[in-house]
Amino acid sequence: MSYRIRNWSEYNAGLKPRGSLTFWVDESALESWIVPTFSGKPGASLLYSNLAITTMVTLKSIYGLAGRQCQGFVESVFELMGIKLPVPDHSTVSRRLGSLSIVLPVLPKTDAKHVVVDSTGVKVYGEGEWKTRQHGISKRRTWRKLHLGVDEQTGEILAAFVTTNAISDGQVLPELLDQIDGDIDQVSGDGAYDQRQCYDAIRDRKARATIPPRRGAKIWKHGNTQGERHNRDENLRRVRKVGRKAWKQESNYHRRSLAETTMFRFKTIFGGSLSSRDFDNQAVELVIKCAALNRMIQIAKPDSYRVEA
Repeated sequence: MSYRIRNWSEYNAGLKPRGSLTFWVDESALESWIVPTFSGKPGASLLYSNLAITTMVTLKSIYGLAGRQCQGFVESVFELMGIKLPVPDHSTVSRRLGSLSIVLPVLPKTDAKHVVVDSTGVKVYGEGEWKTRQHGISKRRTWRKLHLGVDEQTGEILAAFVTTNAISDGQVLPELLDQIDGDIDQVSGDGAYDQRQCYDAIRDRKARATIPPRRGAKIWKHGNTQGERHNRDENLRRVRKVGRKAWKQESNYHRRSLAETTMFRFKTIFGGSLSSRDFDNQAVELVIKCAALNRMIQIAKPDSYRVEA
């Protein structure tokens, strides 16, 4: 099978601003570049605003620049624009990065959301793929896990959380749902989320859980038990009745693959590795990339349809 895009002209035009400097460095960033007043607190006062640091890291991530290169890049841009603003050096950006609080830009929506969740690994350091294939994985190969909650309809990242690779997907789901504002109609995830804490978190949001029960799963709360039937048990009963494949189709579970599409898009644009070495910096760096990806999606999203061969 193959796919075609209905809105090719709009999508093609929307891709161009992704490389535009004026899109990423707009007037609001320049107006808020310097902290207007001193805090009056003990210690040195901040010169650059949080927005200035965020803009620097965003440019660094989008254009694939190292710290000092990013500084020189922004200085040259300001010089060409005739703007007399100082530019934070790479050490200032690194020192301030871990303390930033990033809010993901999401377009307002009144309808209840269908949230698809998943996680992916991002390399901190270690050998490249060729050496790994030839000689195996070394002990120095280290990863961070990026957990995402994605709006099935719009493709926007609604929630992002960063952990070490020792944390399971199910442990993070309550945190992801807490980050999402508004009503949630459905939450879809793979079998890694088939845990009580995940169902409890989804039930607290008054949403329907679309998580395939594990092989050999047992009923948690039998039908003769008083109280509301458990969502997971209803899924399991339906799987036993119509089969796992039919259940996935009728429950709209296959839309969960859009989370994997978002991760593929993320790594295609930003790569699969981190430049920061401190964990707090790594977490903020990944969230800033998620925010940039949302801005890209909001200006250009393909509307595709399947074409039978």
